[in-house]
Amino acid sequence: MERFAALLDALVYTRSRNAKLKLLADYLRDTPDPDRGWALAALTDGLDFPAVKSATIRNLMSERVDPVLWTLSRDYVGDSAETASLLWPESGEAPSPPTVSEAVDQLSRMTRANVMAELPKLLDRLDANGRYALLKLATGAMRIGISARLGKTAFAQAFDVAVEDVEEHWHGQEPPYTELFAWAAHGAAPPDTENRPLFRPFMLAHPLEEAEVDLSEFAAEWKWDGIRVQVVRAGGETRVYSRSGDDISGTFPEITRALDVDAVLDGELLVRGSHQGGETGGAASFNALQQRLGRKTVSKKMLAELPAFVRLYDALIVEGADLRGLPWSARRKRLEALAGDLDPDRFDVSQIIEAEDFAALAALRERARDDAIEGVMLKRRDSPYLAGRKTGLWYKWKRDPLLIDCVLMYAQRGSGKRSSFYSDYTFGCWDGDPDAGADLLPVGKAYFGFTDEELKWLDKYVRNHTVDRFGPVRETDKSLVFEVAFDSVHASKRHKSGLAMRFPRISRIRADKPAHEADRIEALRALVRD
Repeated sequence: MERFAALLDALVYTRSRNAKLKLLADYLRDTPDPDRGWALAALTDGLDFPAVKSATIRNLMSERVDPVLWTLSRDYVGDSAETASLLWPESGEAPSPPTVSEAVDQLSRMTRANVMAELPKLLDRLDANGRYALLKLATGAMRIGISARLGKTAFAQAFDVAVEDVEEHWHGQEPPYTELFAWAAHGAAPPDTENRPLFRPFMLAHPLEEAEVDLSEFAAEWKWDGIRVQVVRAGGETRVYSRSGDDISGTFPEITRALDVDAVLDGELLVRGSHQGGETGGAASFNALQQRLGRKTVSKKMLAELPAFVRLYDALIVEGADLRGLPWSARRKRLEALAGDLDPDRFDVSQIIEAEDFAALAALRERARDDAIEGVMLKRRDSPYLAGRKTGLWYKWKRDPLLIDCVLMYAQRGSGKRSSFYSDYTFGCWDGDPDAGADLLPVGKAYFGFTDEELKWLDKYVRNHTVDRFGPVRETDKSLVFEVAFDSVHASKRHKSGLAMRFPRISRIRADKPAHEADRIEALRALVRD
């Protein structure tokens, strides 16, 4: 546990991606099994301990520390695990830290009935750094800049294997990844993946810069605004995976029931629109799909009102034949042939955009303001299907964002390296004429789009312009204007303004613009597409 605590401490204060990779690779190489497997799972969100939640920490601390001191300290530090690790009363005995494996075993045995008695026993065995590491491990709230992809890259770097091979073998393995380490570290045979519906790494696209592409060498198709998924059938089972490899089959049972051919298919998960056959090809906006996402159970009513389907982009494997080494044009023909045998209510093929030249394609893209279209994909016709982002093969050409001027209303501290800064901003538009006393209504929240220097300026601004506080949230005077970029806006019953933005981000800080000149709700409502 001491080595894991030291790793976390180093990662928290390391900003360079390459430095993080080296720290993690060194740890994986030098730490014995199964500790390194459990640590890797914890860092890449592979562990869950139902009995230990943030509320557990608050309840433990309420028995040991004055509630006012806890609240003030938590607000100052910005992280519950760090605050608790520093305020936890010392036991008076020398630390006797458990191994990571021992900690995982004990956390797994804890229940809601005994966690208040058992967790303190572990915490008493650790120093402040160890307590921080244990609480982060237990709650899963790492937030130290280690994504699943970075974890796999560090694993590949540690044992000098290809990250694509790590991706291929990773899914289907359970922590502490004994077979995976045996293969990479000790030269054992790769994990057996035959006849199992496992996730394969996606091929990704680079953003298209100013240069044009030759449409005789590239095919163009719409970039649909749903979620990228992989539908896999093998061994009599069908699974639906998100772009990050999460199994979302339970949320979309109609898709798993529909595929009865052994295959690995790449596509966009969408829900049907109310008007079939329109410009969207029957696809509703992302706002409709969002009502289905993250649900453990889906009602019959929701299945009927928001039926899901997959707009297919590519075929990786079909009936045992691995097509990934073939050119895109050959895979496309195989996909079109396969689609004719699939349920048309659940699967269709993303159509190729017919354009005489790049200028004509640009004109089509400019007019593509439909809610279900996010932009254009350009795929080299002779490209194989390669994991990751390969230069020169696939490009994404997203439509230009929409822009609107909003007024900063509330700010909250961030997490991790931003825990000391007010970096999460809620902004609003005027519900009428501000000169006639109209109110601001919140229309969105964003926490990126600005530089580190701008973040420092904004943090100081929030502190100097606070007019009220609501727990961790500060209300500011209504004087600072943000130019907010977003992809689309939708009607929403969950928000007071009746609107929800898609991908809002801070485009510019308009300190030069008076707040009363910011946009009104009507301007945003006019951008809603039915």
